[in-house]
Amino acid sequence: MDRRKGGNRDANGGLAEATASRLRFDSDEEGVGMEVEESPDVAAEEEQAAAAAEVIGSDKTSADYYFDSYSHFGIHEEMLKDVVRTKTYQNVITQSSFLLKDKIVLDVGAGTGILSLFCAKAGAKHVYAIECSQMADMANEIVKSNGYSDVITVIKGKVEEIELPVPKVDVIISEWMGYFLLFENMLNTVLYARDKWLADDGVVLPDKASLHLTAIEDAEYKEDKIEFWNNVYGFDMSCIKKQAMMEPLVDTVDANQIVTNCQLLKTMDISKMTPGDASFTVPFKLVAERNDFIHALVAYFNVSFTKCHKLMGFSTGPRSKATHWKQTVLYLEDVVTICQGETLVGSMTVSPNKKNPRDIDIKLKYSLDGYRCQVSRTQFFKMR
Repeated sequence: MDRRKGGNRDANGGLAEATASRLRFDSDEEGVGMEVEESPDVAAEEEQAAAAAEVIGSDKTSADYYFDSYSHFGIHEEMLKDVVRTKTYQNVITQSSFLLKDKIVLDVGAGTGILSLFCAKAGAKHVYAIECSQMADMANEIVKSNGYSDVITVIKGKVEEIELPVPKVDVIISEWMGYFLLFENMLNTVLYARDKWLADDGVVLPDKASLHLTAIEDAEYKEDKIEFWNNVYGFDMSCIKKQAMMEPLVDTVDANQIVTNCQLLKTMDISKMTPGDASFTVPFKLVAERNDFIHALVAYFNVSFTKCHKLMGFSTGPRSKATHWKQTVLYLEDVVTICQGETLVGSMTVSPNKKNPRDIDIKLKYSLDGYRCQVSRTQFFKMR
């Protein structure tokens, strides 16, 4: 996984105020129930899949540094300064205090304890804040400094390994979403906590998440990121291009780059789903809104809190206010020339990496039978 560097694309998009606590969905998204024809070149697909499995450095797992990375204050500063993210949670908690007042709350992956503090202030009877990283020690100090030691108990450890002093909780709250929604695989931890401790009439916050897809023109940056390796100070380093193509890019995409409609890929009900539901194959159908080139597909997610009196949530899409999640860019090997009204069809397969389950493997099939371009290809990506 990579990120764009430089330019004016900061982590918070220059947000000056928090006005994005209401859910904002693009009106041109559609659900599609279609079948995608399998590519006949199975041998080529297997060769690409094998290459994807042999990315240099793949022996270093994200699990090795996952918890340690959350011990550093910088990542928490970035998340707290993400006003869309933090203010949405604050608004949900303060404006829906009926869900929390006099209730037992479990905060999964508490970090600095900000969500626990919001819940305590909203009238929760008690909050158990679980944090595995060294930040748990800081969270404990923060709780004491703000006078909530009698309401918030910080528990240091992995959710799967600790025991709560209560048999059940009324509410589970967590900010578990990663890049591409599922990167870092924290969702499974939330589901484990739900199955073990949530009361039968309990609430999960947030309770809905959805993954979306669109296509963009991005010639300038693709040239800078991918074609760069063809000539590096006069030397041919094009062997790196294949690996560069396999690494999704996390960046803020300009809405003007969008060429097609935005497609709903997958909806997840956190209160009912199983861990296996985070692995899936879904079709997509992207219809061109203008004559243009497609250099990449872009994935983003929406999150919603449906148990509130008024639907609340946020989108990480390119037409919404920027968040620290940005969007996930998947560059295509082909430059696809598409005319208005033509359709790029395909399917996306998403699953945790078998060796490193906090990583994500993505298999992308796409094809176009257009006036100016006919193409059919399978690509593999790995978020790590």
